[in-house]
Order: sequence, then C-alpha cells, then structure tokens
Amino acid sequence: MADRTASYQGVVDAARQIQGAAVRTPLIESPDLNERMGGRILLKAETMQVAGAFKFRGAYNRISRLTDEERGRGVVAFSSGNHAQGVAAAARMVGTAATIVMPADSPAIKVAGVKSFGGEVRLYDRWTESREEIGAQLARDKNAILVPPFDDPFIIEGQGTTALEILDQADGPIDQLVCCCSGGGLMAGINLVLEAQSPATESWAVEPENYDDTARSLKAGERVGHPRGPPSICDALQTPIPGELTFPINQRVLKGALTISDAEAAEAVRYAFRTLKLVVEPGGAAALAAVLAGKIETRGRTTAIVLSGGNIDPGLFAAIIEDRFTGAAA
Repeated sequence: MADRTASYQGVVDAARQIQGAAVRTPLIESPDLNERMGGRILLKAETMQVAGAFKFRGAYNRISRLTDEERGRGVVAFSSGNHAQGVAAAARMVGTAATIVMPADSPAIKVAGVKSFGGEVRLYDRWTESREEIGAQLARDKNAILVPPFDDPFIIEGQGTTALEILDQADGPIDQLVCCCSGGGLMAGINLVLEAQSPATESWAVEPENYDDTARSLKAGERVGHPRGPPSICDALQTPIPGELTFPINQRVLKGALTISDAEAAEAVRYAFRTLKLVVEPGGAAALAAVLAGKIETRGRTTAIVLSGGNIDPGLFAAIIEDRFTGAAA
C-alpha cells in the first residue's frame, strides 16, 4: 500500500469499510455516575467490540484492504494482547493467517483469545527483546504483511470510528472526551474526528503513572520515552514511547495528559462491575479511573469516556472485585 497520512476523511472511509464486521458499541449513561460526578458522563463500551476491545476496528480496516496476493502471504503483528486479538479475529474473517508477537507476561486470557481466533503466538521478553525487531524478522521470514498496533494510517483511522459513533450517539454537545493512551492510535483517530466535527470538545489522554510517555512528550514538545518502571496492571498501556504517526496528531489536539495509579485503575474496574455491571480491564478503565479520582472537572459538563477493552485476567478481576487486590501488578 502506498504511503499516506491519516486523515478525518480516512476515518469516514474506515467507517464504511468496517460496517457489518465491527460492532457499533453502545454509549451508556449511568444515573449513579452522573450524580457522583455532578455532570453527564457518557460511556463508550468498546468492551463489547469484536474480540473485546476497540483494536478490532483498526485491525479490520487494515487487514480487509489486503490484496488477494497479500492475503495469501499472511500477516504478522506485535501486541500486549488487544491488538493481537483484533488482528487474529480480522485475519480469520478475511481468510488469512496471523502470527502475533506477544510479551511472555501477557494475561493468559489474551493469549488464549488469539489462539481461539486461529492466530499463532510467538512470546518474547518485553524487557530484554524488541518486539519490533522480532516482528520485522518474522514478516521477512514468512514474506508476510506487518500490521503495527498504532503507527499505520489505516489503523489510526479505524480506531477513529469510535469517535464518529460517540458524536452520532450523543444527544447534544460533548464538552470533553477522556480516553486511555498507549501508542496513541485510538487517541489520534479520535482527535482527527474531534478536530473536524467538534473542535470545542476538549480531548484528554490518560496513562499509567509509570508509563506517562505521552505526558512527557507533550511537555518536551517532542517524542520521548519514560524510565523503566514496575509492571502495571494496565498491561495494555505499557508502550515505551508515543508513535511517530500518532504523536503529531495528539500533540496538535490534546488538551493534556493525565496519569493514574494501579490502585485508581483497580477502583475503576471495581466500580464498573459493581455499579455499571460492566467487565472492564484496568487499561480499558483508565479514563474512568481519572474521572472517578477527580483528575478532571466534570461538574456541570458533559464528559465522554472510552472504556477501551474488557480482556482482564480472571484471577486479577476476582482479586479486584473481592477487595483482595494489593496494588501490585500480577
């Protein structure tokens, strides 16, 4: 495919491309949450997406565009879990093989999810090996197409369809939109839509406190990483540095970037289950965590929150909802 730049029109095209394959997930409102936060809170439940996370949108938008010859060669991806499952699911739908490079410490439920969609898993040590290098080598060895988790225009545009739906489903203007941020693909896709359709909406990114590369990059005015920190229960958000394609978009549009602790993420998972009756993984609950912790003003405002994924390890989930979580990543 020719080099191109992610754009709002590309997001609109992606919405047509994924229609019928991706789920148009609901935008949920909770009276309890509204009362607690003193404003309207709208929750985009991407936990109900194919493969349990927003990642399917971008994966299908990219993989469904492969030529017949490319489909015959298969795809390779690297991911901590949600992109992995999205790629495996999309690959099965379009009839191509998928090999996924995943950290050895990935939640077992995410590895099992990839395998259930027919994907082949190659584990690696996230601290001593480079997933990019392994993925590139596998793609060369297999003559396969590499499908990156965020630094691809079609991936970014596919993820941006989340915001198209939010703006269409909301029954009025949205003052602010809060979303988790890792490599920045979802955030960048959303920001392309907000920039074009709702420029008055403030856009906020949320990261784990030890993986705050977007916040650091915004402050520095350029892409920077973060020091190696302890593992986080927000496994989906442990990217070392923002994407080359995603950061310029996010730098242009974001109001700011917030950080949350593992304890705050766990509280959001607990609240989502007990009050909202939703199963949300810690990384997927990051935006909700920031709101519940009072890190963004919600009184008298309409706030959209993206619940980006629901693929949580059953043991960790049980520990959190039964108040046995100690604050240390599993």
